[in-house]
Amino acid sequence: MTTPHMEISTRTQHLIDLETEFSAHNYHPLDVVIERAEGVWVYDVEGKRYLDCLAAYSAVNQGHCHPRLLHTLHEQAQKITLTSRAFRNEQFPLFCKELHDLTGFDMVLPMNSGAEAVETALKTARKWGYKVKGIPANQAEIIVCAGNFHGRTLSIVSFSSDEQYRDGFGPLTPGFKIIPYGDLQALRDAITPNTCAFLMEPIQGEAGIVIPPAGFLRQAADLCRQNRVLFMLDEIQSGLGRTGKLFAYMHEDIVPDVLIVGKALAGGFYPVSAVLASREILGVYKPGDHGSTFGGNPLGCALARTALRIIIDEKLVERSAELGAEFLARLQSLRSPAIKEVRGRGLWIGIELHGKARPYCEALKEEGVLCKETHDHVIRIAPPLVVTREELDWAFERIAKVLESR
Repeated sequence: MTTPHMEISTRTQHLIDLETEFSAHNYHPLDVVIERAEGVWVYDVEGKRYLDCLAAYSAVNQGHCHPRLLHTLHEQAQKITLTSRAFRNEQFPLFCKELHDLTGFDMVLPMNSGAEAVETALKTARKWGYKVKGIPANQAEIIVCAGNFHGRTLSIVSFSSDEQYRDGFGPLTPGFKIIPYGDLQALRDAITPNTCAFLMEPIQGEAGIVIPPAGFLRQAADLCRQNRVLFMLDEIQSGLGRTGKLFAYMHEDIVPDVLIVGKALAGGFYPVSAVLASREILGVYKPGDHGSTFGGNPLGCALARTALRIIIDEKLVERSAELGAEFLARLQSLRSPAIKEVRGRGLWIGIELHGKARPYCEALKEEGVLCKETHDHVIRIAPPLVVTREELDWAFERIAKVLESR
């Protein structure tokens, strides 16, 4: 497949050149320079409009620059933005209570980025394993899945099955076992008396919207409970409405022991993440065991409270379920030799191709649709959940044009 040659303007090229010269090359972005955004639409520095089908990896489920979030930002920023947890602030306890009311988990441990929240969950699992379960010192094991993506820290890349994520970052952190994703027997075989937790994504996002076999989450939760192992779910991308449920684990009517949330928790206005668990689990912490200067700050908490209310008030979960099912069916109806499989849940869809996905993402950009390839062969489709049926129709016409004409 070839991508049509499009002349890049002088202004766009200048900004690309500056980024290339002065920024580390740890990303390979599409050559579009975004200047502003509203709802599901973003605009480049030349004024061209694009429908955002990535939603900042699901961080802007509420849409870009949501007016209620903008109002909260202005209102809270004029009062106080940061206290650190050395002092109390009025927004943090309200944030914790509202997260509890929404999810049912006893306690909240706030952080900022998703990777920080995953690291917090790993520390929590080990601490619980030693202090509550009674695992001998320095012997705790955590089971993870092949194809996982939980972040980029040293501990997290240590249990990645992607060689690129590990290359050049050794010595790697010990204490992790990797099993095939969705393999119950492998999980059963991996558990030992020293296993403190099993960490997984209920749907693997970075791997290409990979869904485990039906019933796996329930069976895994039961197996963990039988062996006194914490069942920990990373719902940083899959949570807060993306899959047509508030959280993806709800598709199997279960509740994990530890839930990790982030991204859409503050609607793209601020990095806010959290680990949610029972009082027994998060109760292992004493002052000084763990912390974050910005975790639980009043600005982030105020934004998160509004972001959660938007999801409920605007029925974004229900919208994701209804429009996502329709859009998935339409994409599955496409007939193109380029397509290997189309899969998804809610407004989280992966189009797996026989060849490289990057040229198709570049062609879609020229048609006004912004997508991003993942794991080379998959186009990930994840628009903000405020998207309308008409906007999805508009996107489908262009996706069909690109996929069926090549």
